[in-house]
Amino acid sequence: MPPVQAIIRKELRSYFVSPIVYVVGGVFLLTFGFIAHLSIVNIGALAIQLMQIQGSTEQINLNDLLFRPLFASIRFVLLLILPILTMRLLAEERKLRTFEFLMTAPIRVSEIVIGKFISVYLVFVGMLLLTTLVPLTLALFSDFDWYPVFTGYLGLILLGGLFLAVGLFGSSITENQIVAAFTSFGILLMCWLLVPLGKYIGDTPLGNAISYLSFMDHFDRLVRGLIDTKDLVYFASGTVLMLFLAHRIVDSSRWK
Repeated sequence: MPPVQAIIRKELRSYFVSPIVYVVGGVFLLTFGFIAHLSIVNIGALAIQLMQIQGSTEQINLNDLLFRPLFASIRFVLLLILPILTMRLLAEERKLRTFEFLMTAPIRVSEIVIGKFISVYLVFVGMLLLTTLVPLTLALFSDFDWYPVFTGYLGLILLGGLFLAVGLFGSSITENQIVAAFTSFGILLMCWLLVPLGKYIGDTPLGNAISYLSFMDHFDRLVRGLIDTKDLVYFASGTVLMLFLAHRIVDSSRWK
């Protein structure tokens, strides 16, 4: 069995025998469903008002009133829960003193990092797939444009990959899982706050560069149905950069 596949199987097995994935997954799905439910109730009330006033609900746009705010809200939920999902990836290896065995095994550091990243990414994508029940159910009762929904989910997949890569980096620098989670959350929070900082500096090369480093605008464009190469490059390069940094930290531990 290839080393990466073996690591993925090991990590997935350890995830599903521990309560972390069930708690995180449950919180994520309940939050997604609750926000969707509140939005649908509000849209229903708005539709009734339009029927009473105009006799028509043609102005109701589910993409603008439901899916766009829903995806925007879930972005902040991911910022909170994904560091919890990744905090054990390498920190637990250090705490249980199995990190040394992993370093002396006939496996490359890149395979360790990639295997652990793919395993947690599969868990995240599985959670995300369960949320598609919301648009699929709504499609039975209402018409809406599927394209922004697809690009919104693409944005969540790319954003989740970036967040998980940051979480893996946070887990690589400590053996304390709580410290790893807070480190990852702190990095993501700083990236979020780069947007107001860039706007404060203004429309200057420095302000635009600072705003570009934040994931906020890149994700918002995908939620609006706009697929831009620079946004795809941002998420891909950010994910690769964080995986590279995690690789360097793990590799440096080999020589200590």
